[in-house]
Formats: sequence, C-alpha cells, structure tokens
Amino acid sequence: MRIETISLIAALAPLVGAIVAGLFCRVIPRALAHGVTIAGVAVAFLASVSLFLEVRQGPEHFFNGPVYTWLTSGGYTFQVGFLVDTLTATMMLVVTFVSLMVHIYTIGYMKDDPGYNRFFSYISLFTFSMLMLVMANNFMQLFFGWEAVGLVSYLLIGFWYTRPTAIHANLKAFLVNRVGDFGFLLGIGLVLAYFGSLDYATVFQKAPEIAGTTINIWGRAEWSLPTVIGICLFIGAMGKSAQVPLHVWLPDSMEGPTPISALIHAATMVTAGIFMVSRMSPLFELSTTAFSFIMVIGAITALFMGFLGIIQNDIKRVVAYSTLSQLGYMTVALGASAYSVAVFHLMTHAFFKALLFLAAGSVIIGMHHDQDMRNMGGLRKYMPITWITCLIGSLALIGTPFFSGFYSKDSIIEAVALSNIPGSGFAYFAVLAGVFVTAFYSFRLVFLVFHGKERFGKHDDEHEEHAKAHDHGHDEHHGLAPGQKPHESPWVVTLPLVLLAIPSVLSGFFIGTLVHGSFFDGVIHVDDAAHDVMAQLHHHFHGAWTMGLHAFLTAPFWLAAAGVGLAWFFYLKRPDFPAAIRRRCGALHTLLDNKYYFDWFNATVLAGGARRVGQGFWKIGDVLFIDTLLVNGSAKLMGWLAVSLRVMQTGYVYHYAFTMIVGLLLLLTLWVSPVGMMLLGFLFPLPPVPQ
Repeated sequence: MRIETISLIAALAPLVGAIVAGLFCRVIPRALAHGVTIAGVAVAFLASVSLFLEVRQGPEHFFNGPVYTWLTSGGYTFQVGFLVDTLTATMMLVVTFVSLMVHIYTIGYMKDDPGYNRFFSYISLFTFSMLMLVMANNFMQLFFGWEAVGLVSYLLIGFWYTRPTAIHANLKAFLVNRVGDFGFLLGIGLVLAYFGSLDYATVFQKAPEIAGTTINIWGRAEWSLPTVIGICLFIGAMGKSAQVPLHVWLPDSMEGPTPISALIHAATMVTAGIFMVSRMSPLFELSTTAFSFIMVIGAITALFMGFLGIIQNDIKRVVAYSTLSQLGYMTVALGASAYSVAVFHLMTHAFFKALLFLAAGSVIIGMHHDQDMRNMGGLRKYMPITWITCLIGSLALIGTPFFSGFYSKDSIIEAVALSNIPGSGFAYFAVLAGVFVTAFYSFRLVFLVFHGKERFGKHDDEHEEHAKAHDHGHDEHHGLAPGQKPHESPWVVTLPLVLLAIPSVLSGFFIGTLVHGSFFDGVIHVDDAAHDVMAQLHHHFHGAWTMGLHAFLTAPFWLAAAGVGLAWFFYLKRPDFPAAIRRRCGALHTLLDNKYYFDWFNATVLAGGARRVGQGFWKIGDVLFIDTLLVNGSAKLMGWLAVSLRVMQTGYVYHYAFTMIVGLLLLLTLWVSPVGMMLLGFLFPLPPVPQ
C-alpha cells in the first residue's frame, strides 16, 4: 500500500469516528459511540506504526506531496499536503497511542456523564486535528491544524458548560491563544511575503538566501528578517505550548474532564509548539537572537512554574504546573539547538505525564470526585494499581536513572551546559534547580495521596467549598462520606495506566537511536557549527546503561534525591513543618498563591486598561463628539437658527420691503468698494478669454 494512502487512512479514520459519534450523538447507543471512535483511533495508530517502520529505513522512504489543491490565487497555490518523515512518524505514534489509551480510559471515567457520546466525538476530532498538524507539508495546513486543535481544546475545557468556572477557563484559553496565534500568523505572512511560497521544502531551500536580509518595522531601525520571523513563529508556540507569559490558560484548563487533561494538556496539543520549532529548524538556525529569546523564556517557565506546583492542593493542578515546567525544559533544549533532545523529551514526557494525569483521574474516581489532596492519604492499600503506576510516572518525571524521563531530561541539562547562546548560563541554573523543585512537588503529591494518615471521609467547611467548586455536574455528592472507603478503579481505567507505565520506563532506552543516531538526519537541521551542542553530546554518549550508571555521580541525581527526601520529611515525618513555614513566609506564599499576579495583571492592567481605553473613546468619541456635538449639537444649532429667523418672519409687507432695500444697498456697497470687488471676483470669477 502506498505511503500516501496509509497517511490518508491515519488522518481520516479518527475523523470518521468523530462524525458518526457527533452527528448522531443523541440517537446512537453509547457502545457504538465509543466503539466507532476507538476503532478509528486504533486504525490511525496501526497506520502510524506502519509509517514509522517505513520511514526509519531512510530518506528515500519519506513522502512529501500534495493531496488536494484548495485554491489558487494569483501566483500562490494553497494545498493540503503531507510530509511523512521520521519527525512526523514519531509524533504520529505518540499522538495516536496516547489518544487510544485516553479513549479506552474515558469509557470508565465518563460512564455516568450525559454528554458521553459528545465527549468521544470531541476527543476523536482532536486526534484528527493533531494528525493534520503534524503531517502538514506547508504553512497553510499547519495553521489549519493549529487552529483546529485550539477549537477542540476550547470545546473540551468547557465541556461541562453549566459550570461558570469551566466557561471562564475555556474563554481564557481561547483569548490567550489568540494572542499567540496573532504572532504566529504574522510569522507565516512574512514567510509568504519574502519566500513567495508556503511549502516547507521551498521555504527551507531558500532560507539561507535571507540570512543577511533586514526589515524595517517602524522608524529607521533595521531588524534581521530571520530574527523577526523566528520570534513571531515562536510567539505562536508560546501560546500553544504555554510559555510565560502566555501560560495562564493551562492550569485553569483543568476544569475540563481528566481524560482531556491527559490527551490535550499534557501529551499532544501543548507539544505542538515544540514540534513546530523543530520542524522550522532551518529558519531558526539563522538567528542567534531568536535562540536566546527562546532559551530564556523556556528557563523562566521551567523554574518559576515549578515553584507554583509546590503549594497546590488540587491533584490535577499539581500535575498541570508540572506540565508547564517540563514544557519549559523542552523549550530550553530548542534554544540550545538540541532539537532531537527536545523531541525525545516530548515523547517520554507524553507517556509519563499522560500516565500521571490518568492516575490522578483514577484517584478522583476512587475519592468520589474529590480532588483535594488534603482529603486523601493512605490510598496505597485501597488503590494498589493506581499507586504503583503513579509512582512509576513520578519516578520518570523527576529523572530517576533508567526511567524514560532521566534520559531525556539529563540530556537537556547537558546540552544547555554545553551551549554558548546568550542566556545559557541562566538557563542552566534554572533547569538544574528545577530538578530539585520537580522532585519535591512530585513526591509531595505521592506522599500526600498514597501514604501517611487516612484523611478521607472528613468534610470541614473549607474542603466542602472546594468540592462544590469542582462540581462535575453529574454527581450528587463529592468526596467520601464518613466511614466510606476508597476503591480501585475499573479495568478500563487501570489498563491504560499499565500500558502507559511500560513506555514510561522503557522508552528512554531508545536514546541511542532517536538522539545519538541518524534517525533525524535530513529532517532536523543544525547549520551553525557554533550551535551544534549535539556533536559534543554524541562524543560523551557511550550507551544507555552507561549513561544511567554514571548518573549516580552527577548533580541532577542528588538534587532529585534531596527533593524526594525533603518531601518525605515535610509530609510524612514532620507534617507540621509546611504550615509553620507558610506562617513565617507569608509574603512568599501569597506571591505563589496568586501565581505571581499574572492573572491580576491580565485582568486589571491589560483587560481593565483596554476597557478603560474603550470607555474613554466611548465617552469622548461617541457621547461627546458624535451624540453631543454632531447629532444633538446640529439639531440644537438648527433650532437656534430657526428661533432667530422666526423673529424676522413678521408677516408685514413693509418689513420685507425694508429688508430688500437694505440688502440691495449692501450689495451695491460691496460692488463699488475695492474689498467688495475682490470678494465678488473670488466668489464669481469671470471665464477665461479664448485665445
């Protein structure tokens, strides 16, 4: 079967499932809805495996070509086309495998929800949109997939549309992503303007020609065109991949059902920005300034978003801030030109972070939809499968040697240490400190939820308010009643946990092929020798086992161990310490609790400022100028003139005769006076004399 046909099957199979489950959601039984969507995603996964096995044989097995011509305008042709190479195939495997696990998991998690069929339609539609994004061979199709995953994300975050918090969260996600997408669209527009094409191959081939080109944006300053294009494209990635300051939407998106947290906001959609920058490596390699910008933004996100995970009590929000931090790690790797390492961490992170989100959902099911970790404790003996899989995901997340996250995360730290890009020193400190922070908040979650004293079945007022705030809209009560015990989730929930735990442990051993082999040769480009940290990483790599054994002598391992030890001391040995520290560091806790006041700044300064500017324009332009001066003012002026002229309309003939005589005298005076003659000549010029 031709690779083009397999690609079409992979993309369209989830779309068929989404159409069937969506259009007929009110009439078809639940079994058919989840059956057809799971079948579509399973077909896409098998097709992705087939494509992966095909392209790994070498560049001669890649596919790049149009599938459908959408329109032709002037000299531009806009097409739907596929580019299937090793980067595409890797992303397709990750997207379809995680999506398949989430589809199966959803059967158990959403079994009591009245929007069951609609939810399956949405997540299947998301899978189609994400596949169209990663398979694109041109910027137009990339933008289509980019906006499509944003649309489905909006629908899924606000899936429980009767909850005001969910509606606020999906509007927030929509608006913040529009900011990023505006920059992304500007970057695509510059590409079309200066390259004359939106096709990847054409643009990448011409990229060296614009290396020294400058562009005048405002004033007399000349800006490097590659830098402007790179930063504009990366602003799009900042929105989609939730980088500071466009990160504020992702934690609030936890208002949606847990399966979409795993699918969209951990494993696939938020990594679209990482994939896009890796795909655009020939463009980004032309600008050191863009690299520096990317690295600093990623470093800030990696460290400071990790701090926020320390104080969260909602189990899903802890994992959400972990996602923000790990996306920062990937972005730092991109800034160091270590694209293959960023993609490798994207892959390993997709497995263990999806596992952690689904494990959190399993805990929520066992706790009757109570998400507050302060109401948990001691769940290990009640939910053993959830506990062990969550532990595996946490060990992978903190970079424990021989787990998948170790190989990708440690490679990022080493790549940044070798980089000479401006800002790399700060980035190295951030990613190294982030190891300790990640270990601390990850095992804080493990210890609070699965170990220590049992705290469930006790509802004080504060916890009751929290439960109401997270009302799922389809449960009569939240949290365990006094005397009630947690329970392990059904097999449709635990099976995806087990299947995701396997790559969370083993996928790191592919580092020799994906990072240090020739897997991405000809796909990812590092043109500047000064940026090529991968050459030095290759030199120091001596196999996965050797790398794992050497890790026990490195700073990241001991920082992670210190984070785990401190979490154990604080939350198992001396649980009174966190409260005491919070009292002594009230200002710092307030800063973290308010999330560095980003939301306040956006609401008060940006949104509030925009409202005040709008009110000013309304009061000055609309009320004062248009209503008062033009509309009402002209009416009042005409009324005043009418009143004034009405005094002269007496009805007596001799008054009118007297007025005519006075007017005639004035005209004669103007006629004979020099000034009057000049005025009359100006008002009534004589026609020119013909020659």
